[in-house]
Amino acid sequence: MRPTDSVARQPLDMTTQRKILVTSALPYANGPIHLGHLVEYIQTDIWARFQRLQGHECYYVCADDAHGTPIMLRARQDGIEPEQLIAAMHKEHEADFADFLIGFDNYHSTHSEENRQFANEIYLKLREADHIATRKISQSYDPEAEMFLPDRFIKGTCPKCGAEDQYGDNCEVCGSTYAPTDLINPVSVISGAAPVERESEQYFFKLSDFTEMLQKWLHQGHVQPEIANKLNEWFEEGLQDWDISRNAPYWGFEIPDAPGKYFYVWLDAPIGYMASFKNLSDRIGISFDEYWHSESDTELYHFIGKDIARFHTLFWPAVLHGAGFRTPTAVYCHGFLTVNGQKMSKSRGTFIKARTYLNNLNAEYLRYYYAAKLSSGVDDIDLNLDDFMQRVNSDVVGKVVNIASRCAGFINKRFDNQLSASLPDPSLYRELVDGGASIATEFERREYSKAVREIMALADKANVYIDENKPWALIKQPGKAAEVQAICTQGINMFRVLMTYLQPILPQTAEKSAHFLNSALAWTELSEPLLSHAINKFKPLMTRVEKSSIETMIEQSTEHLEPEQKAAETGGALADDPLAAEIAFEDFAKVDLRIAKIIKAEHVEGANKLLQLTLDIGGENRTVFAGIKSAYAPEMLEGRLTVMVANLAPRKMRFGVSEGMVLAAGPGGEDVFILSPDDGAQPGMRVK
Repeated sequence: MRPTDSVARQPLDMTTQRKILVTSALPYANGPIHLGHLVEYIQTDIWARFQRLQGHECYYVCADDAHGTPIMLRARQDGIEPEQLIAAMHKEHEADFADFLIGFDNYHSTHSEENRQFANEIYLKLREADHIATRKISQSYDPEAEMFLPDRFIKGTCPKCGAEDQYGDNCEVCGSTYAPTDLINPVSVISGAAPVERESEQYFFKLSDFTEMLQKWLHQGHVQPEIANKLNEWFEEGLQDWDISRNAPYWGFEIPDAPGKYFYVWLDAPIGYMASFKNLSDRIGISFDEYWHSESDTELYHFIGKDIARFHTLFWPAVLHGAGFRTPTAVYCHGFLTVNGQKMSKSRGTFIKARTYLNNLNAEYLRYYYAAKLSSGVDDIDLNLDDFMQRVNSDVVGKVVNIASRCAGFINKRFDNQLSASLPDPSLYRELVDGGASIATEFERREYSKAVREIMALADKANVYIDENKPWALIKQPGKAAEVQAICTQGINMFRVLMTYLQPILPQTAEKSAHFLNSALAWTELSEPLLSHAINKFKPLMTRVEKSSIETMIEQSTEHLEPEQKAAETGGALADDPLAAEIAFEDFAKVDLRIAKIIKAEHVEGANKLLQLTLDIGGENRTVFAGIKSAYAPEMLEGRLTVMVANLAPRKMRFGVSEGMVLAAGPGGEDVFILSPDDGAQPGMRVK
């Protein structure tokens, strides 16, 4: 039986070799990897490394999600071809993942010949089995950009709960899904224009054909209970056909026999799992069919974020089943990341890119901290940077690495690197080894936080032993050398056990430890301690987290904030904090506030929050970019008076030079109010 959540409560059989294929969701080839993304890849990598450590055949594959309108538009904006953009992002993603020790067996791209072939094959099989329908539908069209708009390129008010600034496919506030045409007051995020409706023939996957199959599959333990319960809402409403086509212009694969129609990115993206594994299997000579076609005991696991659960637990299993492929053994969803208890923020410096982190901190710090927080559920986890520093320093450096550093010096210097022939406390060593069964079970169930707690409880016992026996004091007493050698041999062997358990989380430190111990860290070999064994000279395995490094990382993350992004995050406020730092009256007196007449207001191409304002401040016109698009349409502003900071140094932005600042107030979103002077004021008048 394949182990899923429904059978995970049974004792695990670690003796039979399993054949496992593991994937993570494909990162979008439109931007860099950040710490939020890494929750998933670290979680998956730990699980795959654990499986290999247990002696199982486990492959971990992934790829860049390289299709869709956002990539097409980003490439156009940068003046390059989409192929150039995705090639550059692929190189950057691979480097980030490698430096975070994510051990992919293959990292591919959905813009590949393997993916094209599988997308075509699956589509044609579904069509042949009558699971594809065509019909004319009314779609949102941007009359200014002259293109049909993907769901995520339309924003408006949720038709279910009334939340504003929601995307055209689902509401991030209430979780409802809907058609873009259902949005209230929709606007194109490309041009800011109100979309118009145009008819177009599209291709649909008949998801309702698989209602019975999916209901059965969802309640057989293939997904977490909370995900299955959430998806019940879809069945209550009745499964709807899924639009799998998009009109040209579109960056992706053209649908066979349908010129001008392209596969929607969400159809070919999960097929990227198959394509990446096919690329690997052809390269190293393993059987693709054994993992994707057969009903053998091979296992397939997808690790994903909870925000894309419906694609992986409804559409994807149905597509696979309808095309004659195997369905996943399990789909494991995780929650989101917050930093210091809040959503990641560029203005606070907590929207941290992977590379910015790596430029300042050890990748294994984050791997350990995430592991100490992660469970098998879908709850969000918080990266509290103070707790991060304290926990890594206390647990990894203070409890585990410290055992080796305290004992190795005596063995290296006093006993010619030689461990003793016996352990002084074999029962304590056996207790640490016996703890491995429970720790293995927690790793298997993805209960990493529980595994970490158990490992650290064993580390506490090891440290108590060393503290009580005090080899540093004994060595000063005549005739106690052999006893010191034995105590330190006990300590080093306990360190070996602990590092073996931590190896999936800290692979680099484990590799250094194996070199120091002159022995591989093998879970199955822990029953036999290292005795009468030569170790190598100890070298520091991990240094402490320094607060200054965290502060520098935050500063560097804040430096890349663009003015319009900060305006969007702060709702036009001048600071993130409720009360900014105090300034002297002399500083405030330097600010030149002028009455300005808005003589022209325009949308800014490529900016979600900005309007370009031309302001008359009395005989002189100024251009100002203001982050107030969520609250004002351009036609609402022309002719109005407002207050601006006239002596603010010009600031170059990617859209042009901003020559001042319009003052606004409010909590954000649509509730941003430009400050208007009283009637009778004239452009150029100073505000006192």
